[in-house]
Amino acid sequence: MAQLRDKILLKRIAIVIKELRENEGLTQEAVYNDTNIHIGRIETAKANLSVSTLSAICKYFKISLSDFLKKAERL
Repeated sequence: MAQLRDKILLKRIAIVIKELRENEGLTQEAVYNDTNIHIGRIETAKANLSVSTLSAICKYFKISLSDFLKKAERL
């Protein structure tokens, strides 16, 4: 089965993650050190991240998955 890639959705997710990170005053390296997730490729919408990875990012930033997706939908 081919992997689907929604470029618009990935860009929206990237924007929200970058916004959350910057609001906390964190670098990509700091997030990686805390989570072992390379968010650089996610923030540039080059990575097609898994739901599990998105869930881990949401937990890290203390936002529910549903609230995260609502933010992404509003963009």
